[in-house]
Amino acid sequence: MQTTSTVLMVRPACFAFNADTAGNNPFQHDDLDPVQVRVLALNEFDGYVAALRDQGVRVLVVQDTEVPHTPDSIFPNNGFSTHPDGTLVLYPMQGENRRLERSKGIVPALCAFAIHTTLDLTANEQQQRFLEGTGSLVLDRVARIAYACRSIRTHDALLDEFAEQMGYRVVAFDAVDRQGVPIYHTNVMMSVGSALALVCLASVADPKQRQNLLRTLQDCGKHVLDLSLDQLERFAGNMLQVHNDQGDALLIMSRSAWRSLSPEQRTCIELHVSPLVVAIDTIERVGGGSARCMLAEIFLPHNEVQL
Repeated sequence: MQTTSTVLMVRPACFAFNADTAGNNPFQHDDLDPVQVRVLALNEFDGYVAALRDQGVRVLVVQDTEVPHTPDSIFPNNGFSTHPDGTLVLYPMQGENRRLERSKGIVPALCAFAIHTTLDLTANEQQQRFLEGTGSLVLDRVARIAYACRSIRTHDALLDEFAEQMGYRVVAFDAVDRQGVPIYHTNVMMSVGSALALVCLASVADPKQRQNLLRTLQDCGKHVLDLSLDQLERFAGNMLQVHNDQGDALLIMSRSAWRSLSPEQRTCIELHVSPLVVAIDTIERVGGGSARCMLAEIFLPHNEVQL
């Protein structure tokens, strides 16, 4: 199945601008009062959780701790991914303070689920080789394709290792913003759902790579909604499809992303899924991540013993 009805989110204790990651994430801005940022971010987070639960999506909330300080813990999808066969994958992250997030109790929070195998790639941090979870990898779980734009946070050798270990085919390409800077995470410029894919094709400068990306999506039966660079900058690529407890398809996005879309694009989305729009303006501006980054999908089977 491409989508899940269960997600994990981390409620921040000290959300703040992260200097460790700002060097290659131009979406981050350090221009707001830090005290106000913490208050606003908590309000936005709690509103996000409430909106998901109101729509019938199961949300596991892990409370962050003040020590050690992990300003980006609100974005748990970079550290791990889960898979229906019971595999938990742990990923090497570039930001040194992001690695501290592993001590924050996320794995124990999964005790209701069965983890049969753990693929731990984190030792690659010692060789400065990174692969940042479902930020680096946009997965078509049905077609077993991992889409990835290369960057300092997405290493080619680790793409190959993930593909070999998990049985995926990699479609790798180079994507840049309007200044020609490599886009730091694939999930900033594209999203793949059951029938709909949103992608900023203009960010893929090489014509062959762009055509291969488009053709692969279409060959997998996706209706491709092309995004502009302006929309990419407003996080329109950072969406995630889930389903609720009734099986209804929902496409989660930020208010900024939704507002950037044209009426025609909104209509196209609504033909496939129901949009779920959340207000996370502060988190986006300070953290440089959006609605998809805040969700770690849980595909693990239930642990029958614990249930």
